This record gives sequence, C-alpha cells and structure tokens, in this order.
Amino acid sequence: MPKSLWKYALALPLLAGSAVLVHAQIEGPKRGIPPIASSGDFEVTGVIVNVTGKNADDARRAGWQEAQRKAWSMLWAKTHGGAGASLSDSTLDGIVSAIIVEEEQIGPRRYIAKLGVSFDRARAGQLLGVKGVSRKSAPLLVIPVMYSNGAPYVFEQQTPWQAAWAKFRTADSTIDYVRPYGGGGESLLINAGQMERRSRSWWRVILDQFGAADVIYPIVRLERQYPGGPVIGKFAARYGPENRFLGSFTLRAQNPEGIPVMMAEGVRKMDELLQQAFISGRLRAEASLLLEEIDEEDLEELEEEAATETEDPLADAVDALSGRAANEQGGQSPVAAQQVIVTVQVSTPTPEAVDRAEASLRSIPGVRSVSTTSLALGGTSVMRVTFQGDPAALNAALQSRGFR
Repeated sequence: MPKSLWKYALALPLLAGSAVLVHAQIEGPKRGIPPIASSGDFEVTGVIVNVTGKNADDARRAGWQEAQRKAWSMLWAKTHGGAGASLSDSTLDGIVSAIIVEEEQIGPRRYIAKLGVSFDRARAGQLLGVKGVSRKSAPLLVIPVMYSNGAPYVFEQQTPWQAAWAKFRTADSTIDYVRPYGGGGESLLINAGQMERRSRSWWRVILDQFGAADVIYPIVRLERQYPGGPVIGKFAARYGPENRFLGSFTLRAQNPEGIPVMMAEGVRKMDELLQQAFISGRLRAEASLLLEEIDEEDLEELEEEAATETEDPLADAVDALSGRAANEQGGQSPVAAQQVIVTVQVSTPTPEAVDRAEASLRSIPGVRSVSTTSLALGGTSVMRVTFQGDPAALNAALQSRGFR
C-alpha cells in the first residue's frame, strides 16, 4: 500500500470507533422507564392481606377479593372521614380497574401480600360523590436527580428515583407534571447540569420541546451507612432556572432492598410539598420564560422591517407621534403617551449576549415587554420591544445603549 494511503487506513478504525461511541451515548443501555398513563382512577396502596384457600390459586383469588373490600373502606374513610356502607364482591369487581402487586408470597394454600387497588373514577366517583381536580398548575417539566456515591444521575441509567416518578399516578394532584423518560436524545438534553443553567433563551427551547411552562427538580441524595445496611434518603424540591429552594425532608430504608419503597414514599411526600407550594403561591411559572404570543401577520411585518436596512421604524414612529405634521399645519403637538412597538437588531454571539440584551432593554423606563422574534446565535438577532411613553425618550435610550 502506498505511504500516502496509510494515514487513511489508520483513520478508518478511529472514525468507526467514534461512531460507535456516539451511538452508545445516545442509545446505550436502557435509560429510563416511560411514565404510566394517569387516567384519573382512585388508587389505594399498601393493602395487606393474609388468607388461606384450597390451593394457591384459590388463596390468591380470596386475597384479591379481601384487598378490594379493605381498599374500598380505606378510600371511603379518606374521602368522607368515616366508615361507609360495604359493597358486595360483585359490585367491587365492577368498579375495580386493576390490582397492583407490590409484594406477595404464595404458598400451597396460603397467600400473603401487599397490594394496591385501582378504582375506576367514573363508576366509583358516582358512589363516592367525588369529582376530579378542578384547578391545576401550569405544566412543569420534571427532572428527577438522584445522587448516589457522590455522582448525580437523571437518565444516564435507570434509577429507582426516576422509576418511582414514572409509576406515580398524577391525576389526583394539582400539579401538572410533564415526565420525560430519557428516550432518544432526551438523556443528552436533560441532565443534572441543567440545574446550573440560567439562560432563559435556552430554557425556552427546552421547555417548548416538552410543552412545559417551567421546570422542577425533585432531588434525592442516598447515604449508605455500610454495605447491606440502612440507607438514608435526603429529599429536596427546587424549581425554575434560578434553582430556587422549596422544601426538604428525610426518609430511611432498613436495607438496599427497601430503597424502591422509600422512593415511592418520597414521591408521594414530594407531591404534597409541591402542592402546598402551589396553593400558597410560591410555585408559579416564571414570567421571563413565557414568550409573548405574536400573530403571523405581525411576525411577517417584523421580519420585513428587520430585513430592510433602509427603513427605520423607530424614526417613523417618532415622526408620527411627535406632532411634526400638526406643527406644519399650525396645530399644537399632542402629548406623546402612546404605545410604540419597534424592532431592535442585536449582535448575539452567545446565549449570554441574548440575556444581557433583553435585560438591558427591559431596564429602559417605559418598556412593557421584550421578546426575541428571531434568534441567531453567532449573528444578529431581532427583538420586539413594546414601549409606553414618549418615542423620543425611547430613541435616546436605545442610542445610549448602542442599539439600532
């Protein structure tokens, strides 16, 4: 082989290895667990049964029927605060939609288990007289972060914390959860490093992909006392681009086998904490993450104005509202206190430059809103500014800050 071709022959294995590496980073092992569909059914968990039967199948059937009766009593006590009328097994069979096996031990004639019972909301709701949740929060993107052995995990690998969030039924919560599971490129886009990201522009892109208005970080840190011994879980709730703290609590598992149960309890308590924060007004979507809605016609006009360098919309607005025409006809200048909408071209080499430009525009007295209508990192972006007041003052303020 000629010497000039040796370098290409040596490069081919390296390129092939790089392709495999990138593929492994995106595909790799199983990332997360897809969330269950929260249909709104009433669910009662932790129902313990201990029954016997003629054989294993008969004992299990008897255990499930007893679990249905116990679960109905627990559900009635939870919704009405007391003992209610018992229902026949045939009626319970008609309103129970699923039996969830949490733990079970099956013997030749004995069945010991911890079960969950799910009741159909439409049928059971009529008997209970209970309606669904009427008030919900804005859609919130859930990024479950688990620290184990000092390292943070989200979707890099399957974790019991993400699994607990995937299994959690959200229908009865006042929080509208948006739960990704790490499929495709989500494991690269959503990771623990997002908690340190402050750029609103980048967050808008991420939240828009999932149809969310803000982000919450349920965090757990696992501390193992010794191999095979107790595990302490320290839970904390944070939210928003500023990573604001909402609350925390601590749970304990007797051994590593009890971690899934501890995580399920952690999700339930975390949901209670978030609901309390939402009701008290501490958990609400940040205004800087909400983009102002623009009609298609207005967007086309803004793009045409930004593309035409010879036109100066700000100067036109100043001329129209400053009363020059009235002066030429012998009239008096009206007081300039009207609303002006102008486009501003800004050099944006980095996402931080976009944030700085928006902050600088919002700091101008009289500016009502600022939104980026055309984002071009490494080039010139276009921003839409709504101003209330004297256009001449806006013109001077923009020029003093270096905008055009």
